[in-house]
Amino acid sequence: MDELDQERSEQVFDDFKKAYTANQAIVEANRCLYCSDAPCITACPTGIDIPSFIRKISTGNTEGSARTIFDSNIMGMSCARVCPVETLCVGDCVYNEMGVPPIQIGKLQRYATDIALEEGRTFYKAGADTGKSVGIVGGGPAGLAAAHRLRRFGHAVTIYEKRDILGGLNTFGVAPYKMRADAALSEVEWIMSIGGINVEHGVSIPETHSWDDLLAKHDALFLAFGLGPDTRLDMSGADMDGILGAVDFIEDFKLNAVDLSDVKEAVVIGGGNTALDAVRELRGLGVPHVSLAYRGAESQMGGYAHEWSAGKDEGVVSVFNVQPVAYEGQGQVTGLRVVRTDQAKKPIAGSEYVLPAQLVVLAVGQSKLGALVSGLDGVETQWGRVVTADDGQTGNPRVFAGGDCRNGGKEVVNGVAEGRDAAIAIHSLISEA
Repeated sequence: MDELDQERSEQVFDDFKKAYTANQAIVEANRCLYCSDAPCITACPTGIDIPSFIRKISTGNTEGSARTIFDSNIMGMSCARVCPVETLCVGDCVYNEMGVPPIQIGKLQRYATDIALEEGRTFYKAGADTGKSVGIVGGGPAGLAAAHRLRRFGHAVTIYEKRDILGGLNTFGVAPYKMRADAALSEVEWIMSIGGINVEHGVSIPETHSWDDLLAKHDALFLAFGLGPDTRLDMSGADMDGILGAVDFIEDFKLNAVDLSDVKEAVVIGGGNTALDAVRELRGLGVPHVSLAYRGAESQMGGYAHEWSAGKDEGVVSVFNVQPVAYEGQGQVTGLRVVRTDQAKKPIAGSEYVLPAQLVVLAVGQSKLGALVSGLDGVETQWGRVVTADDGQTGNPRVFAGGDCRNGGKEVVNGVAEGRDAAIAIHSLISEA
């Protein structure tokens, strides 16, 4: 934990969803119908046996509950906080069809997993040494999930990570009102406690190590290098101060102390979940006037409705049906020039105006890093994503991929599922070799 700045700005945020007390958890667990066909399980990308873990909470068996969760999702602690449960497990709870509030599955999962980590319960041990080795490129959720499962099988694992700290999106990119960086690193430390997971930090593939070198060193590779830098808008004034990519902005205040005292008006461009995180974060950091500028209508936004509802409750102003055309200012941005758009998101001539802003945050996507594998025989990409079979195997039988570099930017829980499943497939492959 000592790698983190103790004055970092993310610490001003409280949990948006407060943790359950023991009594609250037991009351909520006892509401569960323990459905035999449990649609909530199907809705969970990692397939956690949700009725079983909830039943164990209701009987006071929090250790067994946590074990049930971790059997399917080794990052169950963070997923309990960051998963959009409203559109996954909770969204598929049968109570929704009965006009009854659904079971708060995420909060129950957090309750059980938090206790397990606080008590230092590890549940799993590394398997007997197999003499096989797997290299993992990227130390985010997909890479960590794969590494842990591979160690349980007894394979040697080395994670190649470009940063000084592990955790990927969980550490650097999750909104702090869902999970702070120190909590993410506590989970990383817990996962690494299985032992035998080697890490090389400051690694840039293929510059630091060539693909041929990695294939010669390991029996298999798992690619989990995520996404690239924020997408920028190529328009007048783009080189001025006060224009930031959303990913860079979020990482900066999560890891460092930032001063936004001079920012009275900020505009976030975009309509996805990263944009919704950014506007809420700016409000939480004290910016008085925060606007969300999106080129379509509210109904066309890609972000989750429950996240946008929270943003509006926190005072975010919506500016729909506008398209940015230029930044205003001299050296320092003072505004964003936009043009109104019609229902088809096409510009309307003569409708330009300026949104005042001392800070503009771009949340219009991240670049894909598929070009990194151009020298890796048999590995193909499509739209910048690494192409794989369902189990994560690429066209090169010894190379697998998962997480954002494969799925283009889904949820943390998807990355965990893909890392776990790829590890199982890799184990099957190298055990037969």
